[in-house]
Amino acid sequence: MQSLLVQQSHDFPFEKIAAIDLGSNSFHMVVAQVTHGQLRITGQYGDKVQLAAGLQEDDTLDEASQQRGIDCIAQFAQVIDDFPLGSVRIVGTNALRAAKNRYDFISKAMDVISHPVEIIAGREEARLIYVGVARTMDHGEQKRIVVDIGGGSTEFIIGQQLEPILTESLHMGCVSYRQRFFADGTITKSNFQKAVTAARLELLSIQDDYLDEGWDVAIGSSGTIKAAYNIALEMGWSKKGVTPKVLKQIQKALFDAGHADNINLLGLKPERKTTIAAGIAILTAVFECFGIKQMDFSNGALREGVLYDIMGRYADSDIRERTVNYMLNQYHIDTEQAKLVTHTSLSMLEQVRSDWGIASLSSEDILRWASLLHECGLGISHSRYHKHGAYIISESDMPGFSQQEQQALANLVLRHRRKFTQSLEYRFTKGDQQDLDRLAILLRLAILLHIDRKEGDMPIFTLKASDKSLHAEFLPGWLDARPLTAANLQSEADYLSFAGYTFTFS
Repeated sequence: MQSLLVQQSHDFPFEKIAAIDLGSNSFHMVVAQVTHGQLRITGQYGDKVQLAAGLQEDDTLDEASQQRGIDCIAQFAQVIDDFPLGSVRIVGTNALRAAKNRYDFISKAMDVISHPVEIIAGREEARLIYVGVARTMDHGEQKRIVVDIGGGSTEFIIGQQLEPILTESLHMGCVSYRQRFFADGTITKSNFQKAVTAARLELLSIQDDYLDEGWDVAIGSSGTIKAAYNIALEMGWSKKGVTPKVLKQIQKALFDAGHADNINLLGLKPERKTTIAAGIAILTAVFECFGIKQMDFSNGALREGVLYDIMGRYADSDIRERTVNYMLNQYHIDTEQAKLVTHTSLSMLEQVRSDWGIASLSSEDILRWASLLHECGLGISHSRYHKHGAYIISESDMPGFSQQEQQALANLVLRHRRKFTQSLEYRFTKGDQQDLDRLAILLRLAILLHIDRKEGDMPIFTLKASDKSLHAEFLPGWLDARPLTAANLQSEADYLSFAGYTFTFS
């Protein structure tokens, strides 16, 4: 039996790939050609959507901001709609994480673009940013701190070579701080200092840990730091990137302007005038809290990190595999039992894949990971371990996983025993929910077939499926020798009937 604990590597199937970043301030897309394992950027597109500006007091996105976002996505779709599934990743960040009506926005987006929209957690965003920086800048053995000031959040990473060591995402960004401290465009020393102080208070939660870890070089990525870097070069204030002196000079120019409309700085794009004061306030706090003397700029960031992550998913470097293996060890899961269940569940999927129309590779991955991790809650309590396991998966930091993938995995673990209709109340599309229902059925059956936990006892069966029915046929005498399994399969038929599925066996 081949190893089921590690995904088998595949030849990379795409000539072109794309990453779309649905940021709180701007939406960006980068398209790349893949040749002999190397990326060559062939197109970059972007628009200042300012999605976070549409977040209302009740944490819902207003119609105007949603429409700006959909209009931008529709433009991206013109470029990549003929790309095959799996070659494009669309990731939403802080504004979509915060929006209560994010699923309404995602539904609208998927009406205009043929690729799924994912929402990623803050620490996952930080990890991907670091991948983008590390793949585009080589600092040898030096440790680096990477700072990325976005529209709604700021990410901080300390890493060495390709490996992040510390990752964090704080709820402060140039759009949210603009609304909070510079709403009417007025810039004074007083409101600027209030913004700096607020950012320093946010930084207190990570300051000690990051200073204790230490770093050799400081790198900034994305809009605010790129703007500060370009201003320093164009104004002739520095050839060494952003320094405390450069920040003081930018601050003076902002105070002299007095209003966003009056800012006149070489290297600053007109569309960034409204958010530059807020961004510089956050960057000033970062410099002060961490004692940074110089910060270089990286062109690589989240989008580039997503591109390399797409490539990694078809090689032996998929970070999600490392995450699952970590959890197997962390929660002392019986790996032999997990492998038996995994082998049987994947065998079932292969037999019904065509009948049930489950075509995507991601469904196979989700089923395999759920099979491996379904007992992760056993260390807490046996009677409710499926619920504990679902909570662990739902609430853990799981590097490499989008929120949708993580919740899909938790959904399967929750429903692998007892009531089939249990739910985490996480909204999936109708098609995804149907696939999850069918994957849950396969996982439940695989677990029942190994209820006696006998190593090497592999059931031989054939499955036939159609819409909401499933029939399993075993070798003659196999069930007769296993009365417990037969009884459990009959109970399972009763569970599934409540969900409208018919399960029969012989």
